[in-house]
Amino acid sequence: MIKAWNFGAGPSMLPSEVMAKAQQEFTDFHGLGIGIVEMSHRSAEYTAVAREAESLLRELLQIPDDYAVLFEQGGGRGQFAAVPLNLLPQGGHADYFVTGHWSRCAYKECAERYGKAILHECSVKDKDGRWCIDYSKMEVTPGAAYAYACLNETVNGIEMFELPDTGDVPLVVDMSSNILSRPIDVSRFGAIIFGAQKHVAPSGLTITIVRRSLLGRARQYCPSVLDWTVLDQHESMYNTPCTFSWYMAGLDFKWIKSMGGVAAMEERNKAKAQLLYSFMDEHPFYHLPIAASCRSRMNCVFTLKDERLNAEFLQQAAAEHLIGLKGHKVLGGMRASIYNAMPLEGVQVLADFLARFAAAHQ
Repeated sequence: MIKAWNFGAGPSMLPSEVMAKAQQEFTDFHGLGIGIVEMSHRSAEYTAVAREAESLLRELLQIPDDYAVLFEQGGGRGQFAAVPLNLLPQGGHADYFVTGHWSRCAYKECAERYGKAILHECSVKDKDGRWCIDYSKMEVTPGAAYAYACLNETVNGIEMFELPDTGDVPLVVDMSSNILSRPIDVSRFGAIIFGAQKHVAPSGLTITIVRRSLLGRARQYCPSVLDWTVLDQHESMYNTPCTFSWYMAGLDFKWIKSMGGVAAMEERNKAKAQLLYSFMDEHPFYHLPIAASCRSRMNCVFTLKDERLNAEFLQQAAAEHLIGLKGHKVLGGMRASIYNAMPLEGVQVLADFLARFAAAHQ
């Protein structure tokens, strides 16, 4: 079997141990004679799978008891609508701290469809022409229903390592691409949303962690399948959930626990990011557009000195089984996503290729 290193931003690489376990149980789950994808979501066997996954996530992130954990269908764009539908009252307003592509998409969804969204442009260029985050721009406006931010922008390769002080205004964050990559204090947030396809499981599943005191505020026309209160009341079983993705999420949570938990993941991710960024900082053939203090540990965005070489670069990378390196269509360039599942070995293989390609085109 060919070993490919998948640097795609999502759907992305999953741990080999998780994939092997899922393959083993795909057609015969625990000797029942049926596969996990064939099983009723209301069966005792599947209910145990679902509850264990939630329990593991609560343990890994130390989620307080006064927070609901919802396993929902859809993805990030669905939650861009769910947030204002659940939290923004008619005639109210919310603050959006925009640092890149996905927080801007969330802002537009709210502003164009659901109510007043106040835009805070929080990405600026430093004296070296690199993008960084200006946290001083993250100030809530009086009476805001919530403040919104994306803690890791996969398209732009920029990550927030500080949190704004929003006082009594709930801070709602998208952590699709850095959830479980570093410890967080869940109590700092009103709600955390994340799509599963980057760190946790196959696409189609979104998980919301929301403070229970924020439930019960949904607009009357909010669809029931997006109403966090309804989902909580039905333990995420109001509609048939993405059973396979939920199951896979549970396997991933078990793997993270076996690796030492979220703190161990952070040390692993720091080492990978340090290896890749240090190499590029020392090689003028590659350009890093993000200031060092804000560089994403998950998504290394870079360009070649001569972008006429882009097609050749991607072709040669694919020949060496390095896939998913093409940048997002919005910004172009290159992007290496090094989520939890990517081992240090894979990043070293990429760095070795980068060195050879640069040497051949100096």
